[in-house]
This record gives sequence, C-alpha cells and structure tokens, in this order.
Amino acid sequence: MTLAMRLRPALTVALCALVAACGIAVPDDKSDYIGEWRAPDMGLYISRDGRVEYWRKQGLSKTSVEGPLQSFEGDDFTVGVSVMTTTFDVTVPPHEVDGEWTMTVDGVRLTRVPR
Repeated sequence: MTLAMRLRPALTVALCALVAACGIAVPDDKSDYIGEWRAPDMGLYISRDGRVEYWRKQGLSKTSVEGPLQSFEGDDFTVGVSVMTTTFDVTVPPHEVDGEWTMTVDGVRLTRVPR
C-alpha cells in the first residue's frame, strides 16, 4: 500500500473537519430557523451549530445541498464553502400559527416537524 493510500482516510477526515468548521452557529435572533422543515417535494434541516441539509424534487430532477451556514442577510441565509455557496430566499420567516410552525423558502411553504 502506497503512502498516499494510507494517508487518504486521514486527509478525508481532516478535510471534512475543515469544511464543517468554516460556518457559523445559528444566531440567537434566528433560533426559530432551527429544526427539520418539510413540504411534499422539499426538506430542510438546520442544526443549532449551523449544519444545513436541503433537498428538493422538481419533476424528474432532485437537488441537494449540505454544508455549513455562512450568514444571514435579513431573513435569507447562505450555505456552503468559499465560492461554492447557495443563498436561500426566505419570503416568509419562521412563525407559529395555531401551534404549527411554517416558513416559505424559495417559494415553498415548509412546516417544521415537531421535535
């Protein structure tokens, strides 16, 4: 086994740690964003420490994004690393109506999954 092959697992772990460390935690004033959000063809998960997972189906295609939270600009938020980022357009921020939390992201009304 070559040295490169022996180092590959350690380098992969180091790269993953570096990528995860490049984000921010969810600010206290945006804590309503934390949680798992669902719609029939879309899902979004935002952890307190700023890890974001997103998927969306549109027709036969599926898009997914996983990465660290980079920033909030108003109600919108940006996820990714360096120049590889995605900004999510939040037209209706998280709010509670009759015990149900909803928000609208990229034109889709999401409902938070009860914790």
